[in-house]
Amino acid sequence: MAIFRLLLFPFSLIYGIIVWLRNKFYDWNWFNSTSFKLPLIVIGNLEVGGVGKTPLTEYIIRLLKSDFKMATLSRGYGRKSKGFRLVEKYEDAALNGDEPQQLKNKFPEITVAVCEDRVFGVEKLKETHELIVLDDAYQHRALKAGMNILLFDYHRLKHFKLLLPAGNYRESFTGKSRAQIIVITKCPLDLSETEKNKIKESFSLAHHQKIFFSSLAYSKQLKRIDNGESLVLEEIAAGTPILLLTGIARPALLFKEVEKYSTHIIHHNYPDHHHFSRKNMLKLVADFKKCGTGALIITTEKDAVRLKSQSDKELLAGLPIYEWPIEVVFKDDELIFKEKILSYVKAVK
Repeated sequence: MAIFRLLLFPFSLIYGIIVWLRNKFYDWNWFNSTSFKLPLIVIGNLEVGGVGKTPLTEYIIRLLKSDFKMATLSRGYGRKSKGFRLVEKYEDAALNGDEPQQLKNKFPEITVAVCEDRVFGVEKLKETHELIVLDDAYQHRALKAGMNILLFDYHRLKHFKLLLPAGNYRESFTGKSRAQIIVITKCPLDLSETEKNKIKESFSLAHHQKIFFSSLAYSKQLKRIDNGESLVLEEIAAGTPILLLTGIARPALLFKEVEKYSTHIIHHNYPDHHHFSRKNMLKLVADFKKCGTGALIITTEKDAVRLKSQSDKELLAGLPIYEWPIEVVFKDDELIFKEKILSYVKAVK
């Protein structure tokens, strides 16, 4: 597969020229970019795949939701609906996309909206909200945000930064220059100061840019998706069979966490945003029965949203399926990160 993608390198060159020209046209104001008189925070990435945008979006929601009337706006990847749509709690994830539905289920007090056209989406929300957080809108240059937060996966920093289709980058690494804040996500807890300094040097940031390092904190409790009951991880008996169900971009870190609690793991691994089929469910049920009494099924919060909306969910009735909540934690400078966000919001308001 890697060799095949390298054969696509000429197409990456063509793609790169097109993206470079498009960005330059926006930089030169040849293409129109719309700004708004309210705080707009964009969370994005240069490389496709799971870099941790949704956990950081949740972090910012927790930081701001008590003090501001806020909304989140995203495209709603994989949804069956079109145009602007307000997400309601516990709707079918197919209508809105799994991540917007996850946000609304967890934070019903805020507005969650989806729209392919971010400018149109902000127009619909601006009169009734004090700030808007836009998930995955870094390349949506028709919208001019006041704060851009750009994420990079720590585990992929040393990978070749090739553009699509030969690589995974949506635009050149130099695109980082548009961000005010860079966050290196999924860092190991023991990341040294020496390594952090090397990473900072490799980014060659401008004086107005700030880099932060974050990790994922896995909850000590699992939550059963059918009745909300909690299960303390430390209470899982040694040797308990665990079926891990994932439809996320990069499940390796989650798999490592599961290994801390069991040596008997059956991983049902599907592509990111995968809509689980009846065949998928039957396979899960069959493997669960083979494991016998005491087995557990663990999945992510995002996958749980799609499972609950699954048309064949009756096949899973009574099964001990648990979602595993995660949160973003900053290794250092968390107060500075919070202050930069709050200072921007208050300055615009």
